[in-house]
Amino acid sequence: MKIAMIGTGYVGLVSGVCFSDFGHDVVCVDKDPAKITKLQSGEVPIFEPGLQALMAKNVAAGRLNFTLDLPRAVAGADAVFIAVGTPTRRGDGHADLTYVMAAAGEIGTALTGYAVIVTKSTVPVGTNRKVFEAAMAANPAAQLDVASNPEFLREGAAIDDFMRPDRVVVGVETERAKKVLADIYRPLFLREFPVVYTGLESAEMIKYAANAFLAAKITFINEIAALCERVGADVKDVAKGMGMDGRIGNKFLHAGPGYGGSCFPKDTKALARIGQEHAVPMQITETVIKVNEEIKRRMLDKIVDLCDGQLNGKAIAILGVTFKPNTDDMREAPSLTIVPALVGAGAKVRVCDPQGKHEGEALLPGVKWCETPYQAAQGAQAVVLLTEWNEFRAMDLGKLARKMEIARMADLRNVYSQAEALAAGFESYVSVGR
Repeated sequence: MKIAMIGTGYVGLVSGVCFSDFGHDVVCVDKDPAKITKLQSGEVPIFEPGLQALMAKNVAAGRLNFTLDLPRAVAGADAVFIAVGTPTRRGDGHADLTYVMAAAGEIGTALTGYAVIVTKSTVPVGTNRKVFEAAMAANPAAQLDVASNPEFLREGAAIDDFMRPDRVVVGVETERAKKVLADIYRPLFLREFPVVYTGLESAEMIKYAANAFLAAKITFINEIAALCERVGADVKDVAKGMGMDGRIGNKFLHAGPGYGGSCFPKDTKALARIGQEHAVPMQITETVIKVNEEIKRRMLDKIVDLCDGQLNGKAIAILGVTFKPNTDDMREAPSLTIVPALVGAGAKVRVCDPQGKHEGEALLPGVKWCETPYQAAQGAQAVVLLTEWNEFRAMDLGKLARKMEIARMADLRNVYSQAEALAAGFESYVSVGR
């Protein structure tokens, strides 16, 4: 199959590379000349484990190319995927469809024969019909169908998620479009991974419903964690006992400083907005959004209390600023709430993150970047474990404590225990929900 992938952000690049590894002929398109130049030279602009090697393999095999020329990429394509950004729109919380609709018009103009325009970007219910209208308005003679094919990729594990998915969701309305998508995903079908075919609106809704549910699950266990602290329970034991119930499951039951990233924040806001527009308020989702922000502020209170209520002039080491490990993504990360508040209160903040500096330098002004956690902890009055990178899961706690002026730890990911922290020389240790 010949595929054009419009957009080389996280979703577009990972999807394009993986489709080419299926054996398809893929051309990835972007409007950013600097990004395309990097990709053509073999440089991956994002950090995702395994992506660099897989991209190089398929470029070398001649199945994967990058270009600024959308018409050339679209001409003769069997399917054209839209994988451009849909950021939260200022003012109303809705998904901004500017890039999606612009792409739809350009694709319609460039079509030379029948093709399926497939929306992979996360878009509000009803958008695929608008994509069809925009493409046809640009080229009334075009032969096309539209399809909704939402992505469910976890940053840090995206390639495995694409190659071994829990499910592939395809929203289509014609048998011809269904066959095109079936041919594209044939390698997964042969390995018996489930492909769910639905209508357009159902596919669009599945994406929002899934992300909102996962965000709610994270927020629920974080609320339970706050109650555990008051009543003397251990949230790790509570989550373990809950997760053994097959109706609940153990994933997304890890207490911490709140969810972040590119999907949950904007998708919960967009779903809430969709509900308001259709007079069906998404009250649970609206509450999840509110509580998640409160959780971030609660984490800040923990740090302040750990430092005896005074941050001014104190050196604080922050371990991890990306929203999760194994990514360089800082979007909506808890660190973007916590670290500026520490700096604003007069703390001398030192940061260590294996991949966070690339984006973090611009997003977190006023901090000092360090190469190792021990360097960050040198002379510090507190250390805060904010993102559970593997590098921070097996630290020499004794060495860390000896580096510090006052050995205090706020473990906001529950990586360690109070017993092992105190045994290693820490004079105080706080965690979440314990």
